[in-house]
Amino acid sequence: MHIETKLNDRIDQFCQQSNFSGVVLAKQKDAKLIELTYGYSNRAEELANTIHTKFGIASGCKLFTAIAVCQLVEKGLLTFDTRLKDCLNIDFPNFEENISLHQLLTHTSGVPDYFDEEVMDDFEELWKENPMYQIRGLKDFLPLFQNGDMMFTPGERFHYNNAGYILLGLIVEQKSGLSFTDYIVKNIFEQCGMKDSGYFSLDCLPKNTALGYIDKEDGSWRTNIYSIPVKGGSDGGAFVTASDMLKLWDALLHYKLLSQEMTDLLITPHVHAEDDEYYGYGIWISKRESEIYKYHVMGYDPGVSFASSYYPDSEVTLVIPSNQSYGPHDVTDVFEENM
Repeated sequence: MHIETKLNDRIDQFCQQSNFSGVVLAKQKDAKLIELTYGYSNRAEELANTIHTKFGIASGCKLFTAIAVCQLVEKGLLTFDTRLKDCLNIDFPNFEENISLHQLLTHTSGVPDYFDEEVMDDFEELWKENPMYQIRGLKDFLPLFQNGDMMFTPGERFHYNNAGYILLGLIVEQKSGLSFTDYIVKNIFEQCGMKDSGYFSLDCLPKNTALGYIDKEDGSWRTNIYSIPVKGGSDGGAFVTASDMLKLWDALLHYKLLSQEMTDLLITPHVHAEDDEYYGYGIWISKRESEIYKYHVMGYDPGVSFASSYYPDSEVTLVIPSNQSYGPHDVTDVFEENM
């Protein structure tokens, strides 16, 4: 109890000092460790964030896409060696012939990205020529990268790639006969009991959904409605509650979404990213002294930031959504320093 109290106190102190906006939720096995809320889901109306608030999680939902692909592999509709050209009826004139699903899942495909995070730092620049209000489905992303040139030979190296996950979502649509978002809701969210989560349009948000806020240096702010696609998809943009994300981890790790063999494959460190960071299928894996320390997902968009981790040794699960552009990474650091 002493450790739990100390952990709560340290995190609360940090969140207060840093003006964090969002939720910090953690549990160990079935016991709750932390449940803290900060800031407003709607600043103009001064509506407080609560444990029931739905938050955008940006790239944090690439994991959902990877799970969907693995489900289709289990059904025999695909293999990880299946080539892009053999499972998607869309023309990519400059793509290599041998791009595989495994490479798309692990960011080693080399396909051109519509937003290359290593060379671009302003996501909003994308929408000057391609209005974000027209990005409502996966095919709407294609003009941003379909005719681009390969960045490198498939399988050569790791390079984080959003367009690769758009392609995976298009494959899910073609193989399942459902829209990507309908597939995820039916085959993942409903299976987990994630009743408060979904892919919501920014111009039609449901009750208890946090608006994303972009803070300026002079203390003023604006929402992110003109800064991100109007509806999320397979590379990012779902909305979840912190409690629902705990349900996702539970279902995944107790083999309710995939078999044990397939789950183990999803969380295998397939490729080295940098330092002690590795990547599986839609999930990051951190090592310490060559041993797996945590499995985690994260997401960053203008007005959105998210981090969620599972620590296998202690069986602790941590979820930190925020409706600001920053915060969860630093809160995670405080959590790990005091855990």
